[in-house]
Amino acid sequence: MNKEISQKIKDLEAETLKPDFWKNKEKAQKIIKEIKNLKEKSVGGGKYDKGDAVLTLFSGAGGDDAEDWTRILFKMYRKFAEKKNWEIKILHQHKSEHNGFKNITFEVNGKGLPAGRQGTYGILKNEAGVHRLVRISPFSAKKLRHTSFCLLEVIPKLVAPEEVEISEKDIKIELSRSSGPGGQNVNKRETAVRIVHLPTNIAVHVESERSQGQNKERGLQLLKSKLYKYKLSQQEKEKESMKISKIVEAEWGHQIRSYVFHPYKLVKDHRTGVETSNVNSVLDGNLDIFL
Repeated sequence: MNKEISQKIKDLEAETLKPDFWKNKEKAQKIIKEIKNLKEKSVGGGKYDKGDAVLTLFSGAGGDDAEDWTRILFKMYRKFAEKKNWEIKILHQHKSEHNGFKNITFEVNGKGLPAGRQGTYGILKNEAGVHRLVRISPFSAKKLRHTSFCLLEVIPKLVAPEEVEISEKDIKIELSRSSGPGGQNVNKRETAVRIVHLPTNIAVHVESERSQGQNKERGLQLLKSKLYKYKLSQQEKEKESMKISKIVEAEWGHQIRSYVFHPYKLVKDHRTGVETSNVNSVLDGNLDIFL
């Protein structure tokens, strides 16, 4: 459990033990509701926690190193999913010239998870945030130490239709040739779909399906999930985590986890204080200590 949330719960529960707690019934009910909400945030009782997740990794400051770091993080989450017998499905990827990723979006489907228990969204949602890497850059001829950043966004795969309404006048749809799987004619037709929500400038890109119609339908579902998370982030005053344009501002001092290769080896979660010197194990997908 997040230390700040844990302390907040303790403070509020202490309020309920005071002799005059029920004198102001309206205030008392608000405190009890807040305790309940905080506990659901900490133990995974959120509305879509039983469903699957869509993850997007955006390379931040750091050039080639950041794009390579994005590749490494994708590999880490893919290995984590494989160990759980979950299924990964890439929806869109923007590769760099050095085989890294400028960004990559993929579904994590927990096909083996017990019914009624946490889904991949509930398990992975707290991984969202800035991940920081410190290492000797493989792209530096002088073998200099380099710091790279990657932003991970985690949203529910599906949200209820009534959660978000999207007007046709508020979206722009662009078509392009798909670079992903989908049959031998994949590069001959414009099947890839990019949808931009004009009021927020939030965009999604899907090229995983065989037809333009399927990609458009999946893209609209994905956009609804992003807008749902954006709505929540507005309520929590955390807009920065949802806007790609804010990545650089979110770098220093805002990382949720640091992965240090040099001058020592350490992976540390800055929210919980959990750390390990076994960096290779973490990058091999052993993330349970953080989750």
